[in-house]
Amino acid sequence: MDWLEEVKEKQKRKNKILFSKNSILFGGLNTLIQTKERFEVVLWALGLAEEAAAELERLYPEDTRPRTAVYMAREWAAGRIKMRAAQRAILDCHAGARETDNAVGAALYHAAAQACSTVHTTGHALGLPIYELTAVVLRLGADSCREAVESRVKEYETRLLETDCSDYSGSRADFLK
Repeated sequence: MDWLEEVKEKQKRKNKILFSKNSILFGGLNTLIQTKERFEVVLWALGLAEEAAAELERLYPEDTRPRTAVYMAREWAAGRIKMRAAQRAILDCHAGARETDNAVGAALYHAAAQACSTVHTTGHALGLPIYELTAVVLRLGADSCREAVESRVKEYETRLLETDCSDYSGSRADFLK
């Protein structure tokens, strides 16, 4: 089954999340996530989290939770704070999704938070694409989103391929070494 057919089925069932981690759309990306160094996946995810946070700032200029979550996740990845402080900020970002009646905004809150959670485990790495692409479908409509979604997946893959921590000179938490 084509990924778009799956998305349309999920929309018919009124699912809030339109993609799954097992979607054929994520085959190449999932393979890259499994083969890259953990810290490279974290850097990739936090870069994408920055973009989601910026989009949320445009939608909700008064809400600092997404930007705070990204900042705290970076501090956690650098070993400057413990998980609990970052976890609170990430959960606060997720809470933004429950507080809005805008489905696109809700998906973006979850996207940013999931990307930040990648510091904890790479199992969260597909969370950003799952939620961000849900926002793309909701914004463009299922009949008009194919090119945008597939292009964004290629961008995820390219950016992850280009992420290399061999010359990274910043701080890194011991659990990410």
